[in-house]
Amino acid sequence: MKMFVAALAGGALLLSGTPALASGPTLGPYGAGKVKLGMSAKRAKATGKIVLKRSGEHGGCSGWDLKAYPTGKNSVGLYISRKRGVAVIFAGKGMRTPEGIGIGSTMRQVRRAYPKVRTSHGLNPYVTVPGNPKAYYTFFADKGKLEQLSIAVARQDCVS
Repeated sequence: MKMFVAALAGGALLLSGTPALASGPTLGPYGAGKVKLGMSAKRAKATGKIVLKRSGEHGGCSGWDLKAYPTGKNSVGLYISRKRGVAVIFAGKGMRTPEGIGIGSTMRQVRRAYPKVRTSHGLNPYVTVPGNPKAYYTFFADKGKLEQLSIAVARQDCVS
């Protein structure tokens, strides 16, 4: 029964021109899998889903990777703030938002999925996360396609 409803919903969404809903690993609305925004480093580590890469840099924030989505030597998959807990999570390859947006999506698809997306002077486009007003998505695009996206707590203190 659930498969039938999902297929019907997917068909309706495709007819309306909205991206298909995410079916794989999801980024949002509260985090990525068991790793939730706002979780302390201790609680996040206890999930068994993250591994430490850099301790206490970027204003006291530590850099971690999601074990299922390792990043290169000079990058991290998420930041944990001493004050705010899990503050920023970057999408891993194949991860999508519940609205179907992921690395490789076009900015046109982003605007269709998130009509309220905004851009401040010199900053990347961002939008409040649907279903979680205490978080926002940031979209990092080059030539109209997403190279990266992240979800972050509204007052994160790790990245600018």
